[in-house]
Amino acid sequence: MTMTLKQLEAFVWIVDLGSFRAAAERLHTTQPNISVRLSTLETALGVTLMERDAGSVRLTPRGRDLLDHARRVLREADALIEASGETQLFDGSLRLGVTEIITQTWLRAFLRAFRARYPNISVELTAAMSASLEQELFARALDLALQNGPFTRTATGVVPLGRYPLIWVASPALNLHGRRLSAAELAAQPVLTHARGSLSHAEVAEHFRDRRALSVRLVPSSNLAAGMDMARDGMGVAAMPEVMAAPVLAQGELVRLDYPWVPKALEFVARYDAATSPGFVAAAAEIARQVAADYAPRPEAPEDKISSSKEKNQII
Repeated sequence: MTMTLKQLEAFVWIVDLGSFRAAAERLHTTQPNISVRLSTLETALGVTLMERDAGSVRLTPRGRDLLDHARRVLREADALIEASGETQLFDGSLRLGVTEIITQTWLRAFLRAFRARYPNISVELTAAMSASLEQELFARALDLALQNGPFTRTATGVVPLGRYPLIWVASPALNLHGRRLSAAELAAQPVLTHARGSLSHAEVAEHFRDRRALSVRLVPSSNLAAGMDMARDGMGVAAMPEVMAAPVLAQGELVRLDYPWVPKALEFVARYDAATSPGFVAAAAEIARQVAADYAPRPEAPEDKISSSKEKNQII
């Protein structure tokens, strides 16, 4: 009896996802097929790899011994295909998580580049806030997350994707542009922010909390594009990623405000499990790095790089 890559793949995914059902969903087949693949592999190797009991599975001592060998065989098979250049031989799916900034900027370019290299791998896309993506990544519901920090857990695969500075913007109808604004002038308008729980919302809230004499109204939104539309309609001032605001600024529907403090630039990275992911996941992270570099925003101007302590002294 022969051993096949599909059998090894079933074995590894059962271990990584914790059930036959989850492995079947991941490999786009049925649970009985996964069970047959594992049983056939055990027969071919003459060992019991897993104990099945009450819906749960656990590795036997021999299963633990052979798991790393199975992973190495699958990695070497991936490496063989990559080295041959015949990447159309890869099939399956990439479960990809992205934040809104990426969907609004270079996601389409990434998907085109990934499809050109791996035409037979489908992309299952999840767009959500970074904190939700992190949870799904570590629950193994995602293979790759393109997201911004901060993070609560450490991923073994990390590829930097660049920094995205934030700027203050408003509708020209508010007549706030063309001069240096004070904190009081900015706070006189509703302040449109990203959702509660995001880094930029926390920093904006802290910034105005330090100025207790001001009465400021923060208006959070989980959708940055909606927040930017509100700013375009004159419903407040907003701290927005410059890369997202640039097209609207060019159209004149928003103007950049001169206020000497902004939330920290967002640091984006591609994150995945380097120990267990198929080879094409690491390749997808590298494709994301290349696409993001091509889309890189301009470097911050010197006047944008005011230290936090100096800013606090300047803002009244």
